[in-house]
Amino acid sequence: MVIINFKDRINNTTRNPAQVLVMGFAIIILIGTILLNLPQSSVDGKSIGLINALFTATSAVCVTGLVVVNTAVHWTVFGKIVILVLIQIGGLGLMTMTTMIALMLGKKITLRERLIMREELNQFSLVGLVKLIKYVIISTLIIEVIGATLLAIRFIPIYGTIKGVWFSIFHAISAFCNAGFDLIGESMIPFVDDIMVNLTIGLLIIIGGIGYTVLIDLINHRSIRRTSLHTKLVLLITSILLLLGFIFIFVSEYSNLDTIGGLPFADKITSAMFQSITTRTAGFNSIDMASLRSSTTFLFIILMFIGGSPGSTAGGIKTTTFGVIMLTIRSVLKGDKDVEVYNRSISSKLIYKALAVIGIGMLIIIFVTMILTVTEAGYDFLDLLFEVVSAFGTVGLTRNVTSNLSIVGKIIIASTMFVGRLGPITVAFALTKKERKNKGYYKHPEGKILIG
Repeated sequence: MVIINFKDRINNTTRNPAQVLVMGFAIIILIGTILLNLPQSSVDGKSIGLINALFTATSAVCVTGLVVVNTAVHWTVFGKIVILVLIQIGGLGLMTMTTMIALMLGKKITLRERLIMREELNQFSLVGLVKLIKYVIISTLIIEVIGATLLAIRFIPIYGTIKGVWFSIFHAISAFCNAGFDLIGESMIPFVDDIMVNLTIGLLIIIGGIGYTVLIDLINHRSIRRTSLHTKLVLLITSILLLLGFIFIFVSEYSNLDTIGGLPFADKITSAMFQSITTRTAGFNSIDMASLRSSTTFLFIILMFIGGSPGSTAGGIKTTTFGVIMLTIRSVLKGDKDVEVYNRSISSKLIYKALAVIGIGMLIIIFVTMILTVTEAGYDFLDLLFEVVSAFGTVGLTRNVTSNLSIVGKIIIASTMFVGRLGPITVAFALTKKERKNKGYYKHPEGKILIG
């Protein structure tokens, strides 16, 4: 198998972990591109074209959900299965999948492989990584099976047994992996008033988006008070973003007849909550994105930029990054010497990294948006910015832009999805030939700069 061969070569490479991850994801995308470009993948029996196949494979592996063709209509069963497999690989992570196969074959996990696993899972230590991988695989399967079972209760009566089961499995995996691909053809718009579908998809997205570290921490301790600082911060920021997003969407779109304005009061609440959940990372939509008011559209851009949490299937700069910056701003305004939360102080190293992630992310979005304003000149600036942030945050929402992108535009957006999935810091490290060694214990004299 290609994945096994890739894993066997890891020990022989001199590349750093970030470079191995980038190379590994690129190989999976290439394989997916080849398979999706086959005539057997398309209903019309014709090749979709290399660029369109590349875009779709990248969107699936990077668990984004932006599509150039209607997934439900264009792809054959074979093509849909390829997309689903790519989503699962992209959601779990390359090293998780290869480690799972290695464990099944009885192979030992080397130190270098553990270093790559730590990089991909965004962990602090090498200790317990293999055990964490096992937890990730088992918990993923259990959650996806439960999600598929709940969806089947609604889908089987509507689509029949075989199609209903298939739809349930596909959407459970797509939701948990925060991918946003759907086989319905209109995302979740037909189920805008279905509480069970909205609740199931929403919970799968939240669980997938908080990260495996948080999930396992909650399972082990069964009490938020006894969990780690990371878990507490993730749950706090996630709850705040979900609540504020819900309130703003509900108020802003309340009288918009093109979105939730014509729905009964209870359905308005359901739709606003669902969209607050999915906008940050998953890409499902139960209302028309192109009909949103400008204020709501801008809110969506902010939520997509923040994204989910580290070590999860979500994209964006991550909730903890946003949280650390907000805490830093609070400490500056209060005049505190240290940045503190939950009786713990946050190191300056983490603050610098958070600033770097946000800074690089903003530069990427600005740069890509500027290019698209030239290559896709016929679109409104807000729509293009929405598209770019959606790609960077691996969200998958669009204001009817993706399917009409030029060839250059598709390549640019695909590249943005790739960077967004791996993370700007990881990609930056991958472009560095050698890791910089500690330059010593000396320190240059401080320079004074006026700020603000």
